[in-house]
Amino acid sequence: MGDRITANLPARSFDETVAFYGALGFAVAFRDEGWMILRRGDLEVEFFPHPEFDPASSWFSACVRVGDADRLFAEWSGAGLPASGIPRITAPADDAHGLRMFALVDPNGSLLRCMT
Repeated sequence: MGDRITANLPARSFDETVAFYGALGFAVAFRDEGWMILRRGDLEVEFFPHPEFDPASSWFSACVRVGDADRLFAEWSGAGLPASGIPRITAPADDAHGLRMFALVDPNGSLLRCMT
């Protein structure tokens, strides 16, 4: 299975979202006033504007399936994100089903479960 992501997530600010994901290696593939697509290789995430959204109450999430979660974590750790709060990144761990995974929460409060 190759790397892939499918998500439609809220963004309080497209500029803030571009800056955050840009530090993770994503670039703008499309942007207008009502929609934005960011891409990093085969990984793609789409955003819709939601300026009044409260990140602390977010229930939005997506699964990011990759060939090597540890490698992706090492790359994204370079962005200097904290381990708690919003935004944040957690260390990889094995779950009860044998999946290797870590979590990334973006500034909009959206959870990306990154797993191998």
